[in-house]
Amino acid sequence: VQLRESGGGLVQAGESLRLSCAFSGPPFNIYGMGWFRQAPGKEREFVASISYRGESTYYGDSVKGRFTISRDNAENTVDLQMSSLKREDTATYYCAKARAGRATSADSEYDYWGQGTQVTVAS
Repeated sequence: VQLRESGGGLVQAGESLRLSCAFSGPPFNIYGMGWFRQAPGKEREFVASISYRGESTYYGDSVKGRFTISRDNAENTVDLQMSSLKREDTATYYCAKARAGRATSADSEYDYWGQGTQVTVAS
């Protein structure tokens, strides 16, 4: 399994950014997928997850209403649309593959992780 994130960068507070994760390896459409983030000096934080068919999504409290996770099972990608970005959203964002098909916030239920993409929000 390989996961490759893209789309990170420097934005101003209030702006939007879209992250994408390209998945290669076993069949993509049977696994849940998730996004996590980690800021310097802080623990890894759950951001969002999506079930294998995309019918179920789950968000961390700090991003509810601002971020949207989606997936394209034909293209083997999972995206994270981030809106109304805040300075506290600054972190390295990681894409992860779940061990099973459901959406989940527990990082122990993910077995493969990407290298991460940096998002910096300037105020």
